[in-house]
Amino acid sequence: MLSTKEQVIRAADALHEARITNQPTTPVRDLLAPGDVEGAYAVQRHNIDRRLTEGARMVGRKIGITTKAVQAQLGIDECDYGAIFADDFFREDEVIPANRVIQPMVEGEIAFVLGRDLTVGHPTLADVIGAIDYCLPAIEVVDSRVRDWDIQIVDTVADNASCVFVVLGGKPVRLSDVDLELCGMKMEIDGEIASTGIGAACLGSPLNATAWLAKKMVEVDLPLKAGDIVLSGALGPFQRVNPGSHVELRIAGLGKVQTRFAAVSEGTI
Repeated sequence: MLSTKEQVIRAADALHEARITNQPTTPVRDLLAPGDVEGAYAVQRHNIDRRLTEGARMVGRKIGITTKAVQAQLGIDECDYGAIFADDFFREDEVIPANRVIQPMVEGEIAFVLGRDLTVGHPTLADVIGAIDYCLPAIEVVDSRVRDWDIQIVDTVADNASCVFVVLGGKPVRLSDVDLELCGMKMEIDGEIASTGIGAACLGSPLNATAWLAKKMVEVDLPLKAGDIVLSGALGPFQRVNPGSHVELRIAGLGKVQTRFAAVSEGTI
């Protein structure tokens, strides 16, 4: 069963309201036809179009659910994707305001910046490698606008694959200078090791995840283009953060990136 247009709009409006008020909503899967992932992507597209109409600039895509364990947990057999916008990015010297996150978590990823379009229908790894200009370490801040992270696949897809903010490292690295399968990842929160992983945890290689995304984007007639930023998926488990938390990510061959979340007492920006 597919969701009606009215159901899609109702779910999109609920997530939009949660975003602008910073107050969580109930699971949007209850507003759509049962298990309707296609409808969930329609919700996502509706809110992407809304942001574009409001003047936001889309600068790339993120890939989610790149581990087999999480796919099994959600009862699916492939990744999902969302959009990332220019105003979703924070520099390392900026503090993420407490009033712009609800129940945030962080994960360590490799970001690719494309130098060429990826418009072929069935991209090979060679196509993907040839399209990537450079890579960077990235902290993705994931958050759910659904109360208490009570989500299933429909909820996270509709909620833009749970993507909220991104912090990129500032030193670009060529693909030839990093082992994307064996590179180790370590993420510390407030000086304590919170997550570890390896490139191979992301579908065997972040390049495999990017090839999946490139194919999917051609299928929906929104191919990846030169200049796009691709968040290729987590290299290890995501971890919850609290107001005032400091996060530092290191990936072998790529260097480090850090960010800090404002304490509630620091007010808003």
